[in-house]
This record gives sequence, C-alpha cells and structure tokens, in this order.
Amino acid sequence: MTRKIITTNRKAWHEYHIFDKYDAGMVLTGTEIKSIRKGAINLKDSFVKIEDLEVYLYNCHISPYEQGNRYNHEEKRVRKLLLNKSEINKLIGKIKKDGYSIVPLEVYLDKGFAKIEIALAKGKKLFDKRDALAKKAQNRDIERSVKSKY
Repeated sequence: MTRKIITTNRKAWHEYHIFDKYDAGMVLTGTEIKSIRKGAINLKDSFVKIEDLEVYLYNCHISPYEQGNRYNHEEKRVRKLLLNKSEINKLIGKIKKDGYSIVPLEVYLDKGFAKIEIALAKGKKLFDKRDALAKKAQNRDIERSVKSKY
C-alpha cells in the first residue's frame, strides 16, 4: 500500500479518547488536491458532521494554490467525505446511542488520491488530559535515562 501521510491532527489525540477508525475519500477541486500534495492543509479545528445520510468535513483549512489564479478554491469550504452507506449508518447509530463525536485524524495520499482517516471519539475530561501528560513525561524521562546509560 502506497500511503503518504500529509498531515495529522495531534490535537485530536490530546482532546479525545479515540475508538473506531474509518478511511474516507474526499471530494476536492483541482487546486485543492494540488495544495494538499504540497502539504498546505490544516486539520486543527476541523470536525465531521453527518447531514441527510452524507458525511461532511467542516473547518478544514486548505491554503490556496499559488498558480491557481481565478479558479482557486475557498479555503474553509465544507467538503464532502465518501463512505459506504453501511459505515455511515454505523456512525449514526454510535453518535445517537452512545454520544460519540467524529473527528478527523490524518490526511494522506493513497495511489494519488487524497484520503482522510476519521474516528469515533469521546471528549476527555481535564483529569484525563493531566494523566496523559504525566504518563508522557514519565516515559520521556525513562527513555532519556535508558539512552544516557548506553
């Protein structure tokens, strides 16, 4: 599989407990895919919503393409995501029943096509975030001490 990761949403891993992951295609214009291939995309404040059995990505910032002239795209337009109907129904059930959210995790290129990995997630409480930061610092200290011995 030829998978080249373009960007990841590191904030999502800090803010949410991640559960099921799904890969979705993205409906893009010509200048958007050119900007994505250059790495000019940001998922920081983006989120996914389901409306009328269709999945949409909101607040994803794709910078304008420099050579795009008047055919350039709008930077934060709503983009449709492509999933199977069974996957969409499964997502709808989880959201309504269990109170999950859908967050984008990363954008990657697969055989020339831009894909996005989305996940079912639940928001972390403040003490969960503190625990995660403490564990991260502890692991960093352990790695540093092991590294210094050798």
